[in-house]
Amino acid sequence: MENGASSSSAALDEQQREEEEELFYYGAESGWVEARTSCDHLHTLSSDLSHIPAPGTPCTRCHHPAENWLCLCCKDVLCSRFINKHMLDHYQEQNHCLALSFSDLSVWCYACNAYLDAQVILQLRSVYETTYLLKFGEPPPFRMIECSQVSDNQAADSSVLKV
Repeated sequence: MENGASSSSAALDEQQREEEEELFYYGAESGWVEARTSCDHLHTLSSDLSHIPAPGTPCTRCHHPAENWLCLCCKDVLCSRFINKHMLDHYQEQNHCLALSFSDLSVWCYACNAYLDAQVILQLRSVYETTYLLKFGEPPPFRMIECSQVSDNQAADSSVLKV
């Protein structure tokens, strides 16, 4: 009986190890997340995102210089939940749910509780490119993505899109 229990336990340990390796392989251990390519809250974006504060702008509430986010609804610059949570407070007070991180240029939707792919979502691409240019002094590199598009003159085909 003990042999059966220990072999059952060993099989369970092996299965758990394999599941952990699979999670690691697919990015769960690295903190990797899949950014969304759509969002129902894009209508809340500011109408003028071509004129934005520089990425080095401190938080407008506590003046902390790092980990700041740009509200894409009103263009306030506020610190992250890892500093003094001013951007999170702003979302809870104003319901401004879209923000761009000056640290890594990611876009977060508080309402969706998800990152958004700013290079794929057309409404976000220009603010991403402007911020990248302000931060690094050059335009962002293009990346290749595979997509399916249908137009009046072409059949549904998988094609490569440069963004």
